[in-house]
Amino acid sequence: MLKPHHVLLVVSLLQDGGVAGSRTGIAIEDGGTVRPPGIAERIQWPDDLQPLATLDGPAVLAAHAALKRVLSRYPKEYAKSCAFSAKGMEVVVGEERGMYFVRINPRPDKCGWEAGTVLGFDVFELYAVSPEGKVLARYPSMP
Repeated sequence: MLKPHHVLLVVSLLQDGGVAGSRTGIAIEDGGTVRPPGIAERIQWPDDLQPLATLDGPAVLAAHAALKRVLSRYPKEYAKSCAFSAKGMEVVVGEERGMYFVRINPRPDKCGWEAGTVLGFDVFELYAVSPEGKVLARYPSMP
């Protein structure tokens, strides 16, 4: 069994992105094999999401679908809290290979919290979304 300080170290490394010099995003499949960091659920995830300068109709659909997915994951009692609403989120949309990638960053500072406040372990969520607005996958990270 892990000792408390080992658990804290692991959580800290996960939140910071791992050991210096390592590539983040490596996930273990059920069989115990390591997948390449950029490929999960048959989707090649971008290493660096380049935001679109302007949003066309499909990009807006993609952003809306991903934001709805994020908001639906919060407990219902949080629904009235600004920090867990669309107002407290920042949405970045990029397009690669005919698919939209939507990154959602919690921004509690937009709701009166101190700048730099983190409300959970996930500091962002990344989704692959079709041009029709269907969420194809969530980047494998902490729940």
